[in-house]
Amino acid sequence: MNDTDIVFSYLYQRTTPTKRIRKATLRIILTLILSLASGSGLACQSALLDQNFRRLASTEEVNLCEAYSGEVVLVVNTASKCGNTPQYDGLEKLYEEYGDEGLVVLGFPSNDFFGQEPGEEREIQEFCRLTYGVKFPMFEKTSVKKKDAHPFFVALANSLGTYPKWNFHKYLIGRNGELITDFSPRTQPYDKILIKNIEKALQK
Repeated sequence: MNDTDIVFSYLYQRTTPTKRIRKATLRIILTLILSLASGSGLACQSALLDQNFRRLASTEEVNLCEAYSGEVVLVVNTASKCGNTPQYDGLEKLYEEYGDEGLVVLGFPSNDFFGQEPGEEREIQEFCRLTYGVKFPMFEKTSVKKKDAHPFFVALANSLGTYPKWNFHKYLIGRNGELITDFSPRTQPYDKILIKNIEKALQK
């Protein structure tokens, strides 16, 4: 006998005969309550974000939907030895400035473009923290180019028709888990259009 049956039996025995006709409705309600209480009813509502990634230099695996559902997400493919690498500084400032309002920046190191992220994950982590003070979430090294792209980046590209063509391509995802738009690697973190889109998404 499961939890629902136990609770139902207890309540059913204490109801009057006339009220017992409602037992089907009661069982449904109890099932829903127990399901929610156990967390099994809290399914991911965003197919785009329903992806599992390992945190950088860690064994911990994170489901992006479970971790960041309801937040505005800026996805960036990063590299440590690129002309765009100083964008780490601006991305961290964005995260610090807008984090309390619901913005999260997610970094995905990639070695896809001329081997500009050759290091081990521990090296990447130390470089980001020591050089740019990066505190926003960073994840495992990930392939983002069209031919070998991780399914997450395939889904991002399919939504807009754009795969990253260089390091620090940016995808902006709304609180509803749907892709809003993307920005080229040349777009700086404090670009006026990027900021405008972030602030608009945070207001929803």
